[in-house]
Amino acid sequence: MATVAFHTLGCKVNFYDTEAIWQLFKNEGYEQVDFEQTADVYVINTCTVTNTGDKKSRQMIRRAIRRNPEAIVAVTGCYAQTSPAEIMAIPGVDMVIGTQDRDKIIPIVKQFEQDRQPINAVRNIMKTRQFEELDVPDFADRTRAFLKIQEGCNNFCTFCIIPWSRGLMRSREPQSVIAQAEQLVAAGYQEIVLTGIHTGGYGEDIEDYSLAKLLWDLDKVEGLKRIRISSIEASQITDEVIEVLKASDKMCRHLHIPLQAGDDRVLARMRRKYTTAEFASKIERLHEIMPDVAITTDVIVGFPGETEEMFRGGVEFMERMKFSEMHVFPYSKRTGTPAARMEDQVDEEIKNARVHELIDLSEKMQLAYAQQFVGQVLEVIPERAYKGAPDSGLYMGYSDNYIQLVFQGSEDMIGQVCRVKVTEAGVNESKGQLVRVLETASVVNL
Repeated sequence: MATVAFHTLGCKVNFYDTEAIWQLFKNEGYEQVDFEQTADVYVINTCTVTNTGDKKSRQMIRRAIRRNPEAIVAVTGCYAQTSPAEIMAIPGVDMVIGTQDRDKIIPIVKQFEQDRQPINAVRNIMKTRQFEELDVPDFADRTRAFLKIQEGCNNFCTFCIIPWSRGLMRSREPQSVIAQAEQLVAAGYQEIVLTGIHTGGYGEDIEDYSLAKLLWDLDKVEGLKRIRISSIEASQITDEVIEVLKASDKMCRHLHIPLQAGDDRVLARMRRKYTTAEFASKIERLHEIMPDVAITTDVIVGFPGETEEMFRGGVEFMERMKFSEMHVFPYSKRTGTPAARMEDQVDEEIKNARVHELIDLSEKMQLAYAQQFVGQVLEVIPERAYKGAPDSGLYMGYSDNYIQLVFQGSEDMIGQVCRVKVTEAGVNESKGQLVRVLETASVVNL
């Protein structure tokens, strides 16, 4: 039996895409083996978001070639899309497929087996207007299913290369999203995480349809308990989206809204499409309609031209926003982006000091957020045995408002909705006590 091994670099969307490519190989009768083993085909799904992403991608490609020089080595993903010639130049690479046409990977492998000629299947991503249908019917961790609803981004932020590697915004057909959601619920998933490159932009390219309408349609999917949006821009939280968040009991009380910088001058140089005032007003609205909502964010520290005064103002702004967690990144130059060519780059040491300060602030915020819930009962879907003490009977899972809870449980609770009382707040994880497991319709039917 032919074997295939995968290695994925980069974001959650890439992991989703790898799963989808694996489904194609599986249907063809392949068996999946670990990347560290000898395989007949190696698929490396690459990342190009930073210069380091390129470098790591090249290392993994070479590792596969060394492991089995006879194997077919296929390279896909963002770095493959932007630099196919660079990858084709690595001796031992047999085919390069970008961030589209991955549904044709099996025919391309077959063509290579026949001709034994390297194949460059990358074409201009900017001309693609169609969402590539790649389904993932199940996921290894079994409790949260990811559902990719769009691809690409039209924003062209000055620090970001992604529109060039993923193309422009294109949405998946609504009926296709709903059908996939129904399939995932039938497979036993109770929580669906909507994901994409610019998830909140869903529907901008569809007439008379929108993200809000999609959320209402998903709200009607029977047996689906939770809908989570992986990330949404402040400007995409329209009145209609707010209406759904307010009225649907399936929408999680958790939103990831990237801020990137807490100063208007920095935001303008980043080409972000909002001011701090506009951002703040959206956050206030969310707190009004969803008391206790968890709002997580991304922040880039030390963007070119960020002065001490701009940074200080940003810190104050973040404190005022009361995020429940911040993902903090030092600005890193991405070759080919306008920001990399800006004159006033910030010194690495200053950058590092600022990063540490914001990580400390994030931990303080996480603790403060979790402390509000001590003594309350939250709904948690246990995901797995607690890694810190695997044999202790402890299990972990996320509440709908994204608090990671660890509590005494049993294996049969994994994937079920449980009511858990928060007993102790922590930074990355809090402790809880099981109150009861909720009966689900699917269990009753058996």
